[in-house]
Amino acid sequence: MVPSAAPPSRDQATPDSSKPRRPLFQKYFLVLFAAVVLPLLVNGGSEAWFGYRDQRALLDQILGVEARSAAGRIGGFLDGIKDQLGWTVQLSWTTGSEEARRLDALRLLRQVPAISDVTLIDGESKERVRVSRIQPDLVASGVDRSGEPAVAGARSARVWYGPVTLRQGSEPYMTMAVAGTRASAGIVVAEINLKLIWDVIASIKIGRTGEVFILDRAGYLVAHPDMTLVLRGRDAKLATALTAMQGAAGVAGTDTFEMVDAEGRSMLAAVATVQGPDWTVFVTEPITEALAPVWSALWRTLYLLLAGASLAAALAYLLARRMAGPIRLLEQGAMRIGAGQFDYRINISSGDELEQLADRFNRMAAELATSQERSERISRLKRFLAPQVAELVERAGQEALLDGSRTEVIVVFCDLRDYTAFANQADPDEVMGLLREYYETLGAVITRYQATLTHMAADGLMMLLNAPMPMRDAARIGVDMAAEMQALMQDLVLGWQARGYHIGFGMGLAKGMATVGRIGYEGRLDYTAIGNVVNLAARLCATAKNGQILIDAAMSADLGDAVPMTALGAQQIKGFDAGIVVHEISWRQYSPSQP
Repeated sequence: MVPSAAPPSRDQATPDSSKPRRPLFQKYFLVLFAAVVLPLLVNGGSEAWFGYRDQRALLDQILGVEARSAAGRIGGFLDGIKDQLGWTVQLSWTTGSEEARRLDALRLLRQVPAISDVTLIDGESKERVRVSRIQPDLVASGVDRSGEPAVAGARSARVWYGPVTLRQGSEPYMTMAVAGTRASAGIVVAEINLKLIWDVIASIKIGRTGEVFILDRAGYLVAHPDMTLVLRGRDAKLATALTAMQGAAGVAGTDTFEMVDAEGRSMLAAVATVQGPDWTVFVTEPITEALAPVWSALWRTLYLLLAGASLAAALAYLLARRMAGPIRLLEQGAMRIGAGQFDYRINISSGDELEQLADRFNRMAAELATSQERSERISRLKRFLAPQVAELVERAGQEALLDGSRTEVIVVFCDLRDYTAFANQADPDEVMGLLREYYETLGAVITRYQATLTHMAADGLMMLLNAPMPMRDAARIGVDMAAEMQALMQDLVLGWQARGYHIGFGMGLAKGMATVGRIGYEGRLDYTAIGNVVNLAARLCATAKNGQILIDAAMSADLGDAVPMTALGAQQIKGFDAGIVVHEISWRQYSPSQP
């Protein structure tokens, strides 16, 4: 029953006690109405505001990603041409080599359709070969090209990008010059048809009417979905609008910004720079189109708030007198449950939905207690198991799998070469930063392959496969994981070496019987393996050089011809009296299957 107040005694009565209780009802009504409506208003307003910000952030991200993607694709297009040109100036010029160089230039035209003309210039800035798609070839002309900007630019910066020009007023072209690594190798100058870049930007769709275009450093169009704008070239009105856009982009930097396009429309835009020619890629969408979903969402939110306020007023009027007591109990129970007292129970016997709500709170508290216990068990398991394996063990109730047992396992060791010397010389912050990159790179692979991480000390890692959860084809999974780790780590090693860190990465894998299980004490348990196979894998890892994956004979026999490998013969391994047959995985010729 709903609690009710005891009537006042006669001597406690006041002159106002005979007044009707409607003011008290109005108080409860206003309080309940405010308690329901005000949170709705705050929540609706905050959701509308944050919804606008989220939509704007999403638009900023989409436009920025598209701008960077387009710039990357165009930069890759130009870099590919630059690399192809570089092959033609590898060798020094010699007497009588013009015909061979002409053939090289012809092959270049076949391989790179965007190149229309190629001119090869020797180390003395004399033109030796000119090959064109539309003009006759010219050999040994001897024309002095030293005064041309392309030659001077290539000699000073090795790669030179010329301004964009319109050939016969129909197609945009750009001159690119690349110098050889030696002065005697000369310079190659190529005329590049930029019409192919139009295909790149035309394939990018931004909303219904958004567009992508490119400006050169002087503020002229390089490419635009509307090719007629590009062909208008130096049109004064267009140039003024483009210069204003470029100025707005310079002020905004890398952020998304608002601007006015050549047609006078307000646009939301993001830019990215194409390195080399210093072009600017614009990705734009009309603001009215970009923010249309936001305004629709704002109107929907307003209608929902009005409907919610009306409903709250009706419910407050009907339920004000019946809700005060049970709501206090519900509030008290919710606070205790929210504070973690999952054994607390709310006792309400009103016989209506409030009682059902209290029962639901009680069931929720019981489920939260169970969930908390399960989370604690999973957290304990995740110390040495992959997250998905830990959840599988807990869900199946198979923690007995972690007890000591004898089983066949694949043991994987890996560590960094010359790490100790690096750690002794480097600043501790540098060491911590390197280890952070190291573990982030390997951790994702270990989790994806569901390996059991049993040991982690400085740069050394020990992993198990086929324990505690059995795996099909564990040897193949181990090699796949090792190959992916080595590939990722070699990319990381190259970056480290560029920073002056002389560090490598090696791995060792072995297959055999071992005793596996939990060791430790109450509150601190680890899962590990003990046996000769562990020692062998550790020694193979210590023997491996940078970029090597070494495996034992048992692993090799299990893999057969499925994985490319090289037999290294019997090796004298520290700690083993007899020679150990070792194989090296040819991971660069192997594509691991995705787990």
